[in-house]
Amino acid sequence: MKKQLLTLTGLCFLSIPSFSQKTLIHCGTLIDAVKNEAQSQMTIVVEGKKITAVQKGFSAPSGTDKVIDLKSQTVMPGLTDMHVHLEQETSKGGEIKRYQLNQADIAFDAAKYAKNTLMAGFTSVRDLGGSGVNIALRNAINKGTVIGPRIFTSGRTIATTGGHGDPSNGLADKLTLDGQYLTGVVNGVDECRQAVRQRYKEGSDCIKITATGGVLSIAKSGKAPQFTEEEIRAIVETAKDYGYHVAAHAHGAEGIKRAVRGGVTTIEHGTFLDDEGIELMKKNGTYLVATILAGKTVADSAKVPGYYHPLVVPKALETGPIIQATFGKAYKAGVRIAFGTDSGVSIHGYNAYDFQYMVEAGMPAMEAIKSATIIPAEIMGVQKESGTIEAGKLADIIATDGNPLQDIKMMRKVSFVMKDGVVYK
Repeated sequence: MKKQLLTLTGLCFLSIPSFSQKTLIHCGTLIDAVKNEAQSQMTIVVEGKKITAVQKGFSAPSGTDKVIDLKSQTVMPGLTDMHVHLEQETSKGGEIKRYQLNQADIAFDAAKYAKNTLMAGFTSVRDLGGSGVNIALRNAINKGTVIGPRIFTSGRTIATTGGHGDPSNGLADKLTLDGQYLTGVVNGVDECRQAVRQRYKEGSDCIKITATGGVLSIAKSGKAPQFTEEEIRAIVETAKDYGYHVAAHAHGAEGIKRAVRGGVTTIEHGTFLDDEGIELMKKNGTYLVATILAGKTVADSAKVPGYYHPLVVPKALETGPIIQATFGKAYKAGVRIAFGTDSGVSIHGYNAYDFQYMVEAGMPAMEAIKSATIIPAEIMGVQKESGTIEAGKLADIIATDGNPLQDIKMMRKVSFVMKDGVVYK
């Protein structure tokens, strides 16, 4: 009734029910991400990869049914982090790794980071920018070659020359990059459209642009706009042709507004979002993915001598401490929120710290949990398959030791992880 799965990350013994076997999960407390209240003493019935029923009470097994006892725990849908970078992880002097690591090195690290993310309860992620290893990692996870969350990825970021996301920033004149690494560096409407088509060719699931400067790029400005509104609109229009949504990294107020008017679906970070930008986001239904954890991480790390490049330090010290307050202001004003951490800028597996920061800023715990379950599913167009605990949905299910509605820090204490009906933790 069980199989042994050998993966690149080690020997893992996974509980994989046969298709004729039912798994009954007895839940002490259930947050299904549909109702606004938790339910007590519930049973989730899983067959294969799917949830087939959600029943009141602790249903009795029959025949070969398997029971998973979570009567003392809080059960909820698998979480989704809408902003990660699985190809990297923060470290002192990390910018030099760009020149030291080969694609194979990056891939092995990424497999480790993916597993850490899954074990933290995140059964899906949106990977917003890498070298293309992120696409290969997605495919490997889907095949069962390595263990990790379900990945929706933008592949390479689309950026302007010298902008945040231009991989040649900081290179000496005598050093050059192979042209494949620069296919996301664009200028003008035609090149913007071409870059989207290239992402489609490479197998991306969505599009990521850098609408303003950024913190960790080796460039002076962290908030100046870096695309024209016309260029952004061309990217969005072309993306829609391929069924893609567009995520826009944006710190500065002007760049945020250009991105929103241009039609992007999500604003990443939004640090210097102003009142006009808030109203535009509400009018257009644009989501904010605030990445508070990243802000706190860079603010702390910038105080460590030598941790970042000298051009990065002042940007980190200015930007990092502001993000949480901006998030709180935007949420209270009615901007739609989706959960995202920018993990990679922080440590993979620490993603759930953002729940605490969101609640501290004024978001109720249940809304914070929904921002990481049903809301991401809606953004990515997979709400019929995931995001809630309901019959017919994929069996992506996690449990925490305590009740996060009473203490949101319990989101960091994930004790059970099931993805596609397979128990990983």
